[in-house]
Amino acid sequence: MRLILSAFAPELGPLAGDPPAGWETATVGLGAVTAAAATARLLAERKPDAVLFLGTCGRYDDRLALFDGIWASEAIATSLEEVRGGAYRPGIERVRWASTLAGPLPRHAVAVPPAITFTQEGAAFLSTVAPAEHLELTGVFAACHAAGVPCGGALVVVNDVGPGAQVQWKANHAEGSRRLVETLKASNYF
Repeated sequence: MRLILSAFAPELGPLAGDPPAGWETATVGLGAVTAAAATARLLAERKPDAVLFLGTCGRYDDRLALFDGIWASEAIATSLEEVRGGAYRPGIERVRWASTLAGPLPRHAVAVPPAITFTQEGAAFLSTVAPAEHLELTGVFAACHAAGVPCGGALVVVNDVGPGAQVQWKANHAEGSRRLVETLKASNYF
């Protein structure tokens, strides 16, 4: 059995009530810490052969277009203050987790800050780390790496990071999730 995760059920799109054969679905909640704890619990309970996370993300700049599907090549724990130089992490802290599953979408690194970036200035700073922002992926990937379970992340861009992100996300997340699932099905990933 393989496990498809998302932060909340709408991001599973049409798979929420109808997972592909050989797959199960579950949600892990919002934010990296919550996602890590929930993923670790699900790994222990269900013992999947692999994990695929499905979700939405924001773009920092025009390297990605709205509704582009991406495969997270790596999830990077970061913060705006860290990128600005006002904070640092101990050298031994792990901040990058690679995808260990191949996927059918273009590969891009994904920044995972502790909260949604709300300013254009912040988006410009974080764009030096990755082209996209997401909130749960480091938690999911960290739990999978710790358990030795292969993992990947398929995300769809549904908003620009910045002041209008929430309104844009609300308008686009359901359609983006539906499109992402359709793309994965059309590629015969499921």
